[in-house]
Amino acid sequence: MTMSETWTAVGQISLLVAALAAVHLPLGAYLAHVYTSPRHLRVERLGYRVMRVDADAEQRWTSYLFSLLGFSLVSLLALYAMGRLQEHLPMNLGVSAFDPAGAWNTAVSFVANTNWQWYSGEAAAGHVFQMVGLAVQNFVSAAVGISVAIALVRGFARSGTDGRVGNFWSDLTRTCVRVLLPMSLLAAVALLATGVIQSFDPHTAVQTVSGGSQHLLGGPVASQEAIKELGTNGGGFFNANSAHPLENPSPVSNLLEIFLILVIPFTLPRAFGLMVRDTRQGFAIVSVMGSLFLAGTALLTWAEMSGPGLAAQAAGGALEGKELRFGTAGSALFAAATTGTSTGAVNAMHDSLTAPGGGIATFNMLLGEIAPGGVGSGLYGMLVLAIVAVFIAGLMVGRTPEYLGKKIGRQEITLVALYILTVPLLVLVGTALAISLPAGQAGIQEAGPHGLSEVLYAMTSAANNNGSAFAGLTTATPFYNTLLGVLMLVGRFVPIALVLALAGRFASQKTVPATAGTLPTHQPLFAGLLGSVALVVVGLTFIPVLSLGPIVESLS
Repeated sequence: MTMSETWTAVGQISLLVAALAAVHLPLGAYLAHVYTSPRHLRVERLGYRVMRVDADAEQRWTSYLFSLLGFSLVSLLALYAMGRLQEHLPMNLGVSAFDPAGAWNTAVSFVANTNWQWYSGEAAAGHVFQMVGLAVQNFVSAAVGISVAIALVRGFARSGTDGRVGNFWSDLTRTCVRVLLPMSLLAAVALLATGVIQSFDPHTAVQTVSGGSQHLLGGPVASQEAIKELGTNGGGFFNANSAHPLENPSPVSNLLEIFLILVIPFTLPRAFGLMVRDTRQGFAIVSVMGSLFLAGTALLTWAEMSGPGLAAQAAGGALEGKELRFGTAGSALFAAATTGTSTGAVNAMHDSLTAPGGGIATFNMLLGEIAPGGVGSGLYGMLVLAIVAVFIAGLMVGRTPEYLGKKIGRQEITLVALYILTVPLLVLVGTALAISLPAGQAGIQEAGPHGLSEVLYAMTSAANNNGSAFAGLTTATPFYNTLLGVLMLVGRFVPIALVLALAGRFASQKTVPATAGTLPTHQPLFAGLLGSVALVVVGLTFIPVLSLGPIVESLS
């Protein structure tokens, strides 16, 4: 890695950090206001009237959960129907309907905020399906994640409410109307200014430089790209995703898209601090998120820009599978952002990452995507780990653990343990099924540790609702579409149910005043403990399987 390449990487990261820091306080304050204001906008009241719901009625966590599951089920069935009937939709561009397993996988994927794509976007999805089906789910699935995080924050902030954590329909509507729609509009305009296209054009034949013919597809790309990144969704309009020049044309648009991926996850801790009336708690959470993200970015950038081999070093890094207009540094930064969140967008082929680079990207997802994680899911995932850290600290000194004035007893830690074990169970069982069953083995193209890495990455991406892929695994089969769909569904909604149960238990508790023996959870000592717990939990769970895949490949 030359000095100029180093400064390029440092410059991009520094500019990104400065932009995120600039919006942290005002956007965090705005988010806190959105979810604490008693006033409903006129357009929101109209929506409540159409849905026939009382937005002022507080829901216990069970009612909140049932509303969320019912809404998600209706969304899943509607999207499945659109996939199966796509050839009958307007502006279908002549594409055919999805097969049952493919429609199931796509419906679950977009409803679960995973956006895993087994199909080629420009060849298999028409304009109406992209806009009315997929783009709408980009908004509402992201809003569901944020709503759950806000419900958990209310659980900490409230005292003795009989488990009432807010109103799901109000949280969902406010997130879409007041947060995601206006921010997406601004982002789409910014992307248009950088060269991202926005049209309803069908395939257009153009002459290439060599004299051949090529068909280019237009479409509502900028609008979908904005919410794709802002909602940490990841489903690309084109098959090449953010590596496509019409979807991500320049280094400027590339850095803008990375900013959009990170801005809400890194800002929600500020809203958390304001809502629990202790901004220091929010800074402690975001400091751990930021430290883990910067560490992962530095390691992944080093892995991609340092080799392997003299040829790669002479070229400025491992360039296979990367767009030269972004360079190795821009690709590594994008990969770190997309795997550190639950986005799944890619501007380079992750299957072409170096062995250690691919291992770091996988580890970012296995970490639970808390650095900074998806919109909403990153915050509630980090708060769950904060409960674990407080519990461990309490055991060390022989005191009943407390976090933000709420006692952590047997039932609370049981819910936390189930939350932590859900994704590892899905990842490891899914990987075992894929490498042991003939239908799973048929999709593995590479032998040895890299083949295992491809399978492990796919299962990790699905169970953690990420959506990115190594792209060396043939997943467009009934076996993988069905298996990955199950992993995405369980990996999304079981943790949500456990988080809402936690929120209800905390909301029903009386807040305990801090004493001299209370562990300060806003100081650097606790932040260090929280970061260590995150790394140890993942390390103890996944080091064996990582040793058989990326680690062995790195050493071979």
